[in-house]
Amino acid sequence: MYERLIGPRLKEDRHSALLLGPRQVGKSTLLGSLAPDLTLNLASLATFREYVAQPERLEAELAAAPAHVKTVFIDEVQRVPALLDGIQAIVDAHPRRFRFLLSGSSARKLRRGHANLLPGRIVLQYLHPLMARELQSDFNLDRVLAHGTLPGIYSDRDPESRSLTLRSYVDAYLREEIQAEALVRDIGGYARLLDLAAASSGRVVNLNALSRDAAVSYETARRYLDVLEDTLILFRIPAWRGSDRASLVAHPKLLLFDIGVRNAILRRPLDRPLDDERGLLLEHLVGLELRRREGTIWPEARVQHFRTRRGAELDFVLSVGREHWAIDVKASRQVDSRDLKGFVAFAEHARKVTRRIVVFLGTRRQRVDDIEVWPVEDFLADLPG
Repeated sequence: MYERLIGPRLKEDRHSALLLGPRQVGKSTLLGSLAPDLTLNLASLATFREYVAQPERLEAELAAAPAHVKTVFIDEVQRVPALLDGIQAIVDAHPRRFRFLLSGSSARKLRRGHANLLPGRIVLQYLHPLMARELQSDFNLDRVLAHGTLPGIYSDRDPESRSLTLRSYVDAYLREEIQAEALVRDIGGYARLLDLAAASSGRVVNLNALSRDAAVSYETARRYLDVLEDTLILFRIPAWRGSDRASLVAHPKLLLFDIGVRNAILRRPLDRPLDDERGLLLEHLVGLELRRREGTIWPEARVQHFRTRRGAELDFVLSVGREHWAIDVKASRQVDSRDLKGFVAFAEHARKVTRRIVVFLGTRRQRVDDIEVWPVEDFLADLPG
């Protein structure tokens, strides 16, 4: 089992927690490792039927629970959102008696079920596929760029088995369950939009153009993307705007939550990353590593991208307080001054650029003018965790 970066935080913090993340990122494993005194698995059909019919039974059962029952783990809580009302009543009546550990894969289902997300009573956390710091010596760049880092898939030593599981995940979960959650009537439109979102992952996307390409209305495309974002399958990296907004591109950059899932949706060969996609996939990896820290591991950080209407760009701008890190990703082993035009353009728009960083495929750190050049593995290992 890989040690997750938020594990110590969950172990040391005695507040109740709701841990959200896509399927198979390891939520149940992580929360189960905290040795709860009582576990309710709502993925079990029998348990689900009991509590969906009588959500109030949780209050009655905990009122009669023996004194040693203090930590309660409820898996897949979005399946019975009404349980959160009972949890609030229990926490209000006995603020120090119980600690609740809740997991869920869909904020959308919780909101749609009018769930009370217990502001002030529960800490919202997110779990993503594995990061380089969590993989440590098991990190293999080509494997990550081909198969992604879903824990059960990455830890499988058989490449064919990894590929089969990835394709099954895409077909059984993304194409069917998320489709059902979206209440999709136009199955073909949803399938086309999912494929286009995967093909656009790592790129700046205009929603009007995306809806035209998918042959669905703008509102339908917006709703489908909202569903993918609410289920944590897709992230939007906003554009850095600054003060001179007229000269900057405002469209967001899309990132699918896992590179292997992206490759499986697009039916790419899963034994290796394609050479002509290595640059895009490397940028995707760095973006995911930054985005997975945002709001949880690195609360003060905000990830954006930068592009001018004249075409100058930086892959990412990391804002930490009032400081800005300008970050560009290059799928090359050499970097020279011709690769640094984006930094010059960004300096014209940003007042305080604290660090200028190029992430590349070389093996040794370098410095070109005032720009830090980092091997990708060194950069990922040095990020906060």
